[in-house]
Formats: sequence, structure tokens, C-alpha cells
Amino acid sequence: MGHPTKVQLIQRKKGVSQYYINFPTVLAEAMEFQKSETVEWIVADKANLILHRKHTPASPVDVKKKTDRLCSMRSTD
Repeated sequence: MGHPTKVQLIQRKKGVSQYYINFPTVLAEAMEFQKSETVEWIVADKANLILHRKHTPASPVDVKKKTDRLCSMRSTD
């Protein structure tokens, strides 16, 4: 499920423009972002941005990759 977010443009009197994209709280909490955390945006293509974290908190649960789960499900059939 996606979370629609609007891009905002702030035009200052001195001619400097800034774009803002607010991160929905539900996503920030799910990702356990911290105040003032630094992230890096990577342009994958004109439709996709990748948000990269250099320092991520440890996962509270051991999650197998989707392909591992599918393989184990098939082998039990």
C-alpha cells in the first residue's frame, strides 16, 4: 500500500527555491527514524527515488527473504 504525499515548492524572495517532501508519520515510525537522522536520496530513474540509510537499527525479528519463504513453501507441498 502506498502513501500519497504532495511535493511542496517554497519560493523565497531572493530567488532561491526549495522543494519539500514530507515523510508520513506512519512510515517514519515503521522505519524507526530518529530526529535529525541523515539519509541519502538516490535517483533510480524519473519515476523512482531510493532513500538510503547508512546506519540502520537492528531488526527486532528475524525475517527471511521472500524467495526463501516461497522455496520452503513449495518443498512442503
